[in-house]
Amino acid sequence: MKRSRVNEIIRQSDEFIRSFGYVMPPFAYLSPAEMQARRDDLSAVVERRLGWDITDYGRGDFDNLGLFLFTTRNGDNADLKAGRGMLYAEKIMISRKDQLSPMHRHDLKAEDIINRGGATLALKLYTAGPDGEIDKSLPVNVVTDGMRRQMKGGDILRLSPGESVTLMPRTDWHAFWGEGGDVLIGEVSTVNDDLTDNVFAEPIGRFAEIEEDEAPVHLLVSDYDKWLGNQR
Repeated sequence: MKRSRVNEIIRQSDEFIRSFGYVMPPFAYLSPAEMQARRDDLSAVVERRLGWDITDYGRGDFDNLGLFLFTTRNGDNADLKAGRGMLYAEKIMISRKDQLSPMHRHDLKAEDIINRGGATLALKLYTAGPDGEIDKSLPVNVVTDGMRRQMKGGDILRLSPGESVTLMPRTDWHAFWGEGGDVLIGEVSTVNDDLTDNVFAEPIGRFAEIEEDEAPVHLLVSDYDKWLGNQR
């Protein structure tokens, strides 16, 4: 993706988010130079990879295969291993109309996916077999806003604004997109690790390759190692 396109998506996404009355935390609006100058103060932001995340899954077709995400808070995997501490994470995301976030699951992360506003959020769901792979013969058992629901593998779960679904690690394969329009999505989960805890049904990249055709307005989490890794 070209950096100019990333910058455009950031601006458009911020406007879309604000239209629902949701305001990003202050660190979202720091420039790259400000982040470099305040690297020590921002150690939790950088090390826990809070911030802007725009991906085309390495396929170069963001409008059809992609997702906007912003991680607002995140714990540490060491806390999970210890069983205490900051065991949770939160994201705000945007799934554009018919923009697919491809089929995947997580090994460690349990998550609530919440339609925060806009159009319908559609999710295609499968259950993993003993080997962790998709087993299309198995039913899907999920909880939507406290209510247990059973579906056939491959069925589409549709969430209207205010509705949510709980997805469990290793078990629940899922892909999703905006149906009928753009959707503001909330995610509340256990600790998030996008470097190691995404298992895709097909070989695919988690982060976009960035072509630097202009300066970044804000850094992506995937920029941190290059821009901030040696600043401490």
